[in-house]
Amino acid sequence: MADPTTDDDIDFQAMMGDVTPIKHDRADIKRPTRKQSDADYRRAAAITNVEKFDQGLSDELRTLVDSEEELIYAQPGIQLRMMRKLKKGQIPWQEGIDLHGYTVDQAREELGRFIRQTSHRGLRSVIVVHGKALNEDGTPAILKSYTNDWLQQMHQVLAFVSALPQDGGTGALYVLLKKPQSSSQ
Repeated sequence: MADPTTDDDIDFQAMMGDVTPIKHDRADIKRPTRKQSDADYRRAAAITNVEKFDQGLSDELRTLVDSEEELIYAQPGIQLRMMRKLKKGQIPWQEGIDLHGYTVDQAREELGRFIRQTSHRGLRSVIVVHGKALNEDGTPAILKSYTNDWLQQMHQVLAFVSALPQDGGTGALYVLLKKPQSSSQ
């Protein structure tokens, strides 16, 4: 039987003899424990998941859009007929959110919460008012640009288009949401 310590093992041990092991510092992440009641555990886990989702929307602006630019977005597979109806305002919106006055971080949080809640409740069409940022000082349409990016990142969003003038024009979006999956599937 061969000797388990080979020259390679001895050389490695000799080279590593004066190395100090790395101390592993771990983040202090509070997670729900099973010691809690099942309802409390599920509630704490759901809150943790919501917090993770809020962080899922990028805080980097990918595309800066003009304040008067018409926005249009559709996931692959959306029928052209559905997009035409959405653009003409023929799909009535059921609820809306106005992001005027919010900071970028507040708007991201509120928009994420609004889309999750309305989608979960089974709403199909909502309106998001982001404004145009029409200022005399030439301020770009930052909130409009972020809203455009964020909505494209949300899996609940099938499509969106700039609203008709009576609903805010290029300062608002009609948003088409996915049908909620039934729990029987």
